[in-house]
Amino acid sequence: METVPDFADWVAICNLKARYCRLLDTRDWDGWKQLFTEDCVVDTTGSGGSLEHGRDAFVASVRKALDGAETAHQVHSPEIAVDGDEAHVVWAMQDRVKKGGWALTGYGHYEERCVRTPQGWKIASQKLTRLIMEMAPGADAD
Repeated sequence: METVPDFADWVAICNLKARYCRLLDTRDWDGWKQLFTEDCVVDTTGSGGSLEHGRDAFVASVRKALDGAETAHQVHSPEIAVDGDEAHVVWAMQDRVKKGGWALTGYGHYEERCVRTPQGWKIASQKLTRLIMEMAPGADAD
């Protein structure tokens, strides 16, 4: 793989992930869905989640899990390697989820395979691994 991507690809992939966080946290499910390939595979088993095949199943699963929750997702320190129309990307991440009297703060990484499509870069596969998960019950979650 190419170690230094073309700057335009680097910016486009960074913007893809920025939209990922914003659209997820604002619950723009239709917009968020468009960031993935139809046949994407998403693995969140490393942080207590599931393995989902296909963007419809994945988005439905996340939408159900986050119903009634408040979230904030942040990513940084992208490692991006582009080879033609495919990119391997690792993002350091932090997320905060507040729901039903508890709060989770997670720290870890997203590892992604992105592909260039006629509509731009999209996420074809993603693996979320949390290195730290802090849970806070009761008043701390309000």
